[in-house]
Amino acid sequence: MFQLPFPVRDANAGGGKDFGDLPEWDLDDLYTGENAAELKRDLDWLEQACRSFAEDYEGKLGALDADGLLDCVLRNEKINQIAGRIMSFAGLRYYQQTTDGSRAKFMSDMQEKITNFTTPLVFFTLELNRLEDNHLDALLDANDDLARYKPVFDRIRAMKPYQLSDEMEKFLHDLGVVGDAWERLFDETIAGLEFEVNGEILGIEGTLNLLTDPDRDNREAAARELASVFQNNVKTFARIHNTQAKEKEVLDRWRGMETAQTARHLSNHVEPEVVEALRNAVVNNYPKLSHRYYELKRKWLGLDKMQVWDRNAPLPMEEPKTVGWDTARATVMEAYEAFDPRMGEIAKPFFTDGWIDAGVKPGKAPGAFAHPTVTDVHPYVMLNYLGKPRDVMTLAHELGHGVHQVLAAGQGEMLSSTPLTLAETASVFGEMLTFRKMLDKAKTTSERKVLLAGKVEDMINTVVRQIAFYDFECKLHEARRGGELTPEDINALWMSVQGESLGPAFEFMEGYDTFWAYIPHFVHSPFYVYAYAFGDGLVNALYAVYQEGKPGFEDKYFDMLKAGGSKHHKDLLAPFGLDASDPAFWDKGLSMISGMIDELEAMED
Repeated sequence: MFQLPFPVRDANAGGGKDFGDLPEWDLDDLYTGENAAELKRDLDWLEQACRSFAEDYEGKLGALDADGLLDCVLRNEKINQIAGRIMSFAGLRYYQQTTDGSRAKFMSDMQEKITNFTTPLVFFTLELNRLEDNHLDALLDANDDLARYKPVFDRIRAMKPYQLSDEMEKFLHDLGVVGDAWERLFDETIAGLEFEVNGEILGIEGTLNLLTDPDRDNREAAARELASVFQNNVKTFARIHNTQAKEKEVLDRWRGMETAQTARHLSNHVEPEVVEALRNAVVNNYPKLSHRYYELKRKWLGLDKMQVWDRNAPLPMEEPKTVGWDTARATVMEAYEAFDPRMGEIAKPFFTDGWIDAGVKPGKAPGAFAHPTVTDVHPYVMLNYLGKPRDVMTLAHELGHGVHQVLAAGQGEMLSSTPLTLAETASVFGEMLTFRKMLDKAKTTSERKVLLAGKVEDMINTVVRQIAFYDFECKLHEARRGGELTPEDINALWMSVQGESLGPAFEFMEGYDTFWAYIPHFVHSPFYVYAYAFGDGLVNALYAVYQEGKPGFEDKYFDMLKAGGSKHHKDLLAPFGLDASDPAFWDKGLSMISGMIDELEAMED
């Protein structure tokens, strides 16, 4: 199945002020329109290429020599590239306006065509997994160009124990478009929701944005309206989650997956014990991180108890400000160029060549993402920019993804894509560079305090909140294995992780138990969320090495990004003297957050 891009960042967005000349996507580098002659040409080519690939290779992989297998791999890679180009175009147009029926139909039609075309290719991975280890090793030894693809073969063969019959795999491939329909129902439902706050009708981004409003009454009004609208639609969201979780349970059971998380760990090329060490380190540090910080924030806000609408409230000493697009661009570009001019050169065309869609528009998908498209085009970045200081950090984050994707493209279609755990490295590093540049420019203690607190909040949202999300998903999928879950059941699972992660500074309003409903990751990509905490912890450790001023860091960093998905996390981190399989690694990353809270506490004396 060729998956669509999806929002991967809980960006604070909404509203409608003038933030300058916000860029829009120019998708012509993919196709000039849904009726473009080049699109028809590629569809016709793809149909024929898939048919001839199956005719030439099905049942014959075991008889190929090294040169023959390389030709087979290269043909498969070209098919992936053309299919990816078509779906990138369809998906990006759709996310610009998910409520547009013609765009939704076009995307659905393209998905069905490509699924039908590529069904005959299912044999490729199945037959590859039937090759004996010593036979494949001998082929790799015989051809260096083929040996380049060993990481791809390793990832494919990791699924060998979970492989079903050829006929069943083809059936599941065809059935994939049905699961996609539930994802589309989620996207279109979320994009179509309307919230009335203080007499104004807003979309979900505009309403979530009010949770950062300086006026506490506005924040409360937005939170209560979110709860009301989510409650009115909770049966739909519960049906989507029940269906998706049940479909996953059936697939996992048939494949013999040990846990609901196994498939995600395999696709991330990460060992379950590494994820468990990360999860345990974060949960054990809740008191030192979120509990401690939110107690500070409770005092700053002058409250006996914080409510959920206070979690992302601006600080009392913070002067409300709107950051124009030109300022945001200059801030991020300065930070990138100061790290290394090469990074600035890679980032520049995102702003100048129509690679960013920044504005909030009716029907546009919420959040933000960077989509790599295919290696012979370039990435595209989607934002919902509203001039908040945090939106500047979101720009830095997504641009980091884009830089990573540009650098990794040299690996080719099958080796460029990084596992989710490593995909967050450049994005979080880009945020850190931007934050440090802004901190260096702070003129007063108050300004430094606001910046530090904002960064701590972002890191808590990236680490603590996402691990709480991960625990919620683990509980959700485990509970669904015992039967249908009512909305009240899911609400209870959500609340079971909220108090633990946020701490005693909080009370939870009636209706907050439905706030699981709008998180896209749970629907689009189960167990994605721990990748954020993985990436943040990894970057914190990486940035500590950078701060030590070891020579050659920049070149090693670029080499890591250029590697794409061609190396395991152990191999990528070794040049920096880091090892994510060491439990102390995560404590090192978390200690950076704790150290910032130490500094904030010291400012209280």
